[in-house]
Amino acid sequence: MPHFGRSLFIFRRDLRIEDNTGLRAAMELSEEVIPCFIFDPRLSDRERLGFNPHAFQFLLESLDDLSEQLHSRGGRLYLFYGTAEDVVSRLAGKLDINAVFVNHDYTPLSRRRDEAIKRACIGSDVKFMQFHDCLLHEPGSVLTKQGKPYLVFSQFFRAGFRREVPLPITLPGKSFYTGKPGIEEFHSFETLLPSRNGRLFSRGGRENALSILGDLPGFERYDTERNYPSTHGTTALSAHNKLGTISIREFYHSVKEELGEEHPLLRQLYWRDFFTHTAYHFPDVFIQSFREKFRSIDWDYDNPHFHAWCSGNTGFPIVDAGMRQLNETGFMHNRVRMITASFLVKDLHMDWYLGERYFASMLVDYDPCVNNGNWQWSASTGADSQPYFRVFNPWLQQRKYDPECEYIRQWIPELREMSAADIHGLERSKPPASSGYPSAIVDHKKERDRTLAIFGSL
Repeated sequence: MPHFGRSLFIFRRDLRIEDNTGLRAAMELSEEVIPCFIFDPRLSDRERLGFNPHAFQFLLESLDDLSEQLHSRGGRLYLFYGTAEDVVSRLAGKLDINAVFVNHDYTPLSRRRDEAIKRACIGSDVKFMQFHDCLLHEPGSVLTKQGKPYLVFSQFFRAGFRREVPLPITLPGKSFYTGKPGIEEFHSFETLLPSRNGRLFSRGGRENALSILGDLPGFERYDTERNYPSTHGTTALSAHNKLGTISIREFYHSVKEELGEEHPLLRQLYWRDFFTHTAYHFPDVFIQSFREKFRSIDWDYDNPHFHAWCSGNTGFPIVDAGMRQLNETGFMHNRVRMITASFLVKDLHMDWYLGERYFASMLVDYDPCVNNGNWQWSASTGADSQPYFRVFNPWLQQRKYDPECEYIRQWIPELREMSAADIHGLERSKPPASSGYPSAIVDHKKERDRTLAIFGSL
């Protein structure tokens, strides 16, 4: 491997200094490293369509924590605003940078960005170094005997689980650059996000992630409790996984050591890998259904009930509770994500892409590949999705997973004075006019039959 004098490391979805593959390589191969984060206006502009304030707040909190991590190691975090390729070109000319180090990201937008950085590096006679870091196994490493991507999760899981996941590695004690960068730094956080949400479900930063990891022994009953939204049965680490405040290897080995290698939490990490591998090999999934035969579905794009779904006013309590939780906190319980997604696609007959885009603008743990995979799973259009004839009945789902309506009453104040029996009874009766809660906007049985006819005709 070559050796460099001064290198630039660009943080993206790896906001930590420990067990950071690209940063560790930069430190080992360079005399000194400039650690930076670049606010790309294409993603940081709060006026743009689809801007996600919840995920952005989590990012800012994690950057504050990252800055403290670097300070404790004698470094500092440099912040810049602009496209990555422009910042790299300007820094290379000012600071005599020999190499740029990054960790891979796998969405089409990220890959185009990295190609632009690579061109900027070539133009500045700078080496561009990329490393795999954010997944258990990088795309292309888990393939069939024919060298093709797996399209069935169970097969992918069996093949991937046989592969070794490296142990976490600490950062070597090399030096960080702390001088002036020679170009304008960015400090105006308040212009990017003037106000913050005090009810945000997940708080950013490695310290918070490590605190959750320390509580892993409490998730011994994860497999039975994770489906009940009124319990604290999930780890709430998904946002930390997205931005890498802890490494996926730290998470994996912590679960393995504390809960055992058969624990179902590990399977969830492989779903994350599976969806990312699928999106990497088939990038068109971001703009169309994976299953070709379902691309011709005549979705109801003019359905007047879309706003009711977004705002949590469909008259289906479990659906509305989930959407209100999402809007207020940036989070929705995974079981309820499946229920609300199924409702939009199979009760309102609307394109899964509309729901995927709405979640993208609200989820604090928004991950493009995972969000897309989950939506196409629910819509029965994905690589390994539920069969189209499986249509979630919201009434049955709430009776099974929120029998006492604790979750529903938490998020729907209009129903707090009603008993659980009366709330479940809204399937056959209208809510009291005094409650202000809407009646069901559709008849689930009729819409289910319509869905079966639509999908079955293709």
